[in-house]
Formats: sequence, C-alpha cells, structure tokens
Amino acid sequence: MQSPSTLKVALAQLSPAWLDKAATLEKVKTAIAAAGEQAAELIVFGEGLVPGYPWWLSLTHSSAWDDRIQKEIHAHYARNAVQIEKGDLADIQALAQKHRIAIYLGLIERPIDRGGHSLYCSLAYIDARGKICSVHRKLQPTYEERLTWAPGDGHGLQVHPLKDFTVGGLNCWENWMPLARTALYGLGENLHIAVWPGAVRNTENITRMIAQESRSFVISVSSLMRKSDFPPNTPHLDYILENCPEVLADGGSCIAGPDGKWILEPQAGNEGLLFETLDFNRVLEERQNFDPVGHYSRPDVLKLSVKRERLRSAEYE
Repeated sequence: MQSPSTLKVALAQLSPAWLDKAATLEKVKTAIAAAGEQAAELIVFGEGLVPGYPWWLSLTHSSAWDDRIQKEIHAHYARNAVQIEKGDLADIQALAQKHRIAIYLGLIERPIDRGGHSLYCSLAYIDARGKICSVHRKLQPTYEERLTWAPGDGHGLQVHPLKDFTVGGLNCWENWMPLARTALYGLGENLHIAVWPGAVRNTENITRMIAQESRSFVISVSSLMRKSDFPPNTPHLDYILENCPEVLADGGSCIAGPDGKWILEPQAGNEGLLFETLDFNRVLEERQNFDPVGHYSRPDVLKLSVKRERLRSAEYE
C-alpha cells in the first residue's frame, strides 16, 4: 500500500474528438482506465477537453453580428456540451470508483441551473469514490472566448483532501488572477491544478511562478489540437480550415515542485499519459521559509473576501 504522503499522478495530454462529446468522452474513459491500471491516484485533463476548445473563434470572423455561420457553429458546440444534471459524466464517475482514482476534467458545461442554453468553461473534480465534489465555472473567459462562454461564479473555488494533499484547480488564465489563487491558498491548497487548451508558451513560466509563490506542487495539463483533428462533420469546416495552422495546441503539460523547480518539464507534441509521484513532505519543507497565507501573511492589513454563491437568474420558493 502506498504511503499517504505520496501521490501518483497522471497527466492526460490528449486531443479531443473535436466537438464530438460522445467520442471525446470515450477517449477520456480510455485514459482513466489506463491510468488506473498503472495505479495512478489522480488524473488531470486539459481545459475544455470535452468536447474541445472553441478554436474557430480565432480562425473565422467570430465577432460578426447576427452571422448565420457563427450561429450554426455555436449551436453545434452547444449540442455537444456537457450537461452534468442529465448524467453525462456517469460513466466517468463509475470509472473513478472502479479504479479508485480522483479526476480533474476540463469540460464545456451547459448547465440547467442557468437555463440550459449558455456555455461555461468548467473544471469538475470527481473523487475516488466517484462523487462529483465541485464544478468550477471559469470566472472570466479570456478575450475572444467571451463570444461563446459565459462568466462563471465563485461556487467552485473549492479544495479537496487527497491523501495528505489538499488539491484545488483553475482554468487557463484564471491562474494569472492573484485573488483567485489566494482564495485557494486560504483553503489550504498545496497541490494546484492548472488546466490549459494547450501551449508550452502558456505553461513554461506560470507553472513555476505559482509553485514558488505558493510553495505548492503545481500540475499544468494541456491538450493537443492539430489541423488533422477537425472531424469532417464540423459545420463550415472549409471556412475554419482556410487560415488554420497545422498545429493549434502543442501541449506543454508539466509539473513544478514547491521550490519552483521542474519535476516534469513542459512536454510538447506527444499525445498520451505522463506519470510522476509527488512527496507531500516537500511542501512542509518549503513552507519553512515562506507561507503566503500563514506565517508570511498580514491578515490584519490585507484580507480577501470570497463569495462562493452559485449564481442563478431566478430563485423559486
């Protein structure tokens, strides 16, 4: 039996079956089973992997008002978004329980509690019992993402016990938000999960920076996306591919230790699972000289207020 102070993690650097929810979930299930067979205790997938990142936004005239093409692509995206309330993650939960593995899964969510039509970039945590413990909706979609994703809320700013570790996560550029990071630090986070659509340029600096700032382990997981990954049934595919590069996302999954040094340097181009074992004692060692919400903080001068209400447009009594 493994020690409670060590944790074997799997980083799933995958390409989606783009905008195909069912097929992408099959890839996710295959990865979970493979990680479970290798005795991994946590597996992490990239941002919005199910059913994929909205790459068409940067390749087409996505800000065009009342444009038929943009509407049709968006509708296709929405139809393939995840509806947790309808059981879309039930098979994933069953696999988590079967393999006794915790999961962070990036997904595009179409939640019924917000009417069931708008899309959110969400990060779901499923524990090793198969329970969905939190669903964090990205607080601030970045730049053109706002054309297809709605802003989330603070409800999912949660951490979770995992053996001796306390794990929490954020989506993409949320990881640049100092107060979002601090909200998790204040809950005792010492294993930070950062998920990305996929690029070494995104992960190579911030992963180590967060690790140094928090004196925590930081796992960054990115996806892959190549021109060849667009399926033929994609609406307006010829238009999307007109200005599409061969590689849109090259990965960049990596791990930094609590001293900010690489445990696993950013990995580019290769699809598959990456494994490492983390030692919790390293957190305690590095907190000796710096703890951002403990002995090296001044709550009498600086304090963060966090609202974790799940926002809804209507409340029914």
